[in-house]
Amino acid sequence: MKRIAMKLVILMLALMFISACSFSNKRIQANEEYVADGNQEPDGILAQKDLETASSQTKSATDGNQEPERIAAMKDMVTAPYSQLAVPQFGMSSGSLQGGAGAMGINGGGSFGGLPQNFNTDEFSALTPNIFHSPFTEPYSTFSIDVDTASYSTIRKFLNENRLPPANAIRSEEVINYFTYDYPKPRGDHPFSVYTEMGICPWNSKRNLVHIGLLGRSIDVKTAPPSNLVFLLDTSGSMRSPNRLPLVIDAMKLLVQNMREQDRVAIVTYAGSAGLALASTSGANKSEIYSVLDALRAEGSTAGGEGIRLAYRIALENMLPEGNNRVILCTDGDFNVGVSSTSQLEELISEYRDKNVFLTVLGFGMGNYKDNRLETLSNKGNGNYAYIDNIKEAKKVLVNEMGGTLYTIAKDVKIQVEFNPAHVKAYRLVGYENRLLRPEDFKDDTKDAGDMGAGHSVTALYEIIPADSKEEIPGVDSLKYQDTIINEEARKSPELMNVKIRYKQPQSDKSIALETPVNKKVLKLEDTSNNFMWSVAAASFAMMLQKSEYRGNLNWSMLEEWARSYMGADPEGYRIDMLDLIKKAKKLDESKE
Repeated sequence: MKRIAMKLVILMLALMFISACSFSNKRIQANEEYVADGNQEPDGILAQKDLETASSQTKSATDGNQEPERIAAMKDMVTAPYSQLAVPQFGMSSGSLQGGAGAMGINGGGSFGGLPQNFNTDEFSALTPNIFHSPFTEPYSTFSIDVDTASYSTIRKFLNENRLPPANAIRSEEVINYFTYDYPKPRGDHPFSVYTEMGICPWNSKRNLVHIGLLGRSIDVKTAPPSNLVFLLDTSGSMRSPNRLPLVIDAMKLLVQNMREQDRVAIVTYAGSAGLALASTSGANKSEIYSVLDALRAEGSTAGGEGIRLAYRIALENMLPEGNNRVILCTDGDFNVGVSSTSQLEELISEYRDKNVFLTVLGFGMGNYKDNRLETLSNKGNGNYAYIDNIKEAKKVLVNEMGGTLYTIAKDVKIQVEFNPAHVKAYRLVGYENRLLRPEDFKDDTKDAGDMGAGHSVTALYEIIPADSKEEIPGVDSLKYQDTIINEEARKSPELMNVKIRYKQPQSDKSIALETPVNKKVLKLEDTSNNFMWSVAAASFAMMLQKSEYRGNLNWSMLEEWARSYMGADPEGYRIDMLDLIKKAKKLDESKE
């Protein structure tokens, strides 16, 4: 009986899926036929049809007409975002099914209550945590900087919904770099300063922690070079919920508010196809820009690749040789028409990387969110990446940190650290797992790396096992054909490690090098800076959420105390928000035990 019931359930779900696909295909076919018949040019069809549909639906309701219930339900199934997709009730009356069927969550009385009411297809790239390396076998640690902040606001989204985030959604460096740090301002020819500090490792007192900080030169956006912006907006059906397209529109309006007459913006939208909703126009025409944004509606599939091509074409057509040229992509990343796989998108975006058009990726929504694709687009497209979960985050990214988001001061920024084996037994880079580079990539100017925006700060932490430590570390077999020895100069040197940096000017293809040695002086925790301790709190927050094997003696109470004690200046309330998130995470984590 149980097997028969389960087969019936599977059959009904299959029929429901086939019906939904059929309805969606018919709608897409109808749109194509509508265009083919010459009714309207593709550029404006989505917005125009949405306006006409809204008008006809209002009139129909006024006239007392009502769409049949089953058809209305099916349309909602086809166009609703996955986070709102609920399994319909089939009215089974065979009583409660236990055992195997119950394990699938099939309830009696016609309910499929155990199947996920909020169907989740979020995708995050797998992360393999960095391990300790010996400087004898791996003397170099090489990586690209990362100014993205998407991971932190994704964590916040989960915690505010009383859910712990999945481990792969937690990128430690993005939690650390969500916050700005009070580093010395840049001086001289280089566009950023370099700051270093070493203290006892707070989560393992037998180790040390090296803090490396970069601070980019600020820019006055009122006198900044003119901008040529293209808003590339996802208007597909998956963007219908309030925290998607409506939030996108509000976020873009915040940015438009601060645009000047000499700045220009075009709007490209994409759903089943891509279209130009607004030709490049002056930032002074705010009412016209707002009107186009307000007319946008979410419907159809997601031809993201086509939209990217059109957006870059528009950006190149309106290129400002001495200005700021940038595409701003707003989407949930759920591309499903044409170029849609991560590898295809990576190849596509790489075509435009060397054309001096930069990219900002803003992610919206959750439930069918494709973080992995959006991070890839940002990494491969000379870009930065943020996740917008509320209007406050939109203001942070597009208003408060507008200079850092829109104006690149250094591109392809790489860091390579060489460790002195006379003082370092082993080292571990905290985070940056998907930003690691080969040692040979450091001097190779054809290898892409992260970009730094005006006023951006970048922080990296290295956990160090001192050379005189008795702690055992995994080793490798001895070399047969050569000996690895420490020369006398290294033994006498006070240097623990040497930090080398390469970067390019925004319009250049040739890298510039600089380096900063770090001495072996270790500070007591009470003597370290607020910069050091706040980065410790942020890194520890990530490690606790990841349940990292390297978290040592960390616990939530320690973390809460550090966040409270070393908050420092917090004019926008970002740091106190992290303290609140720590409390929520602590409660959720302890409730699972």
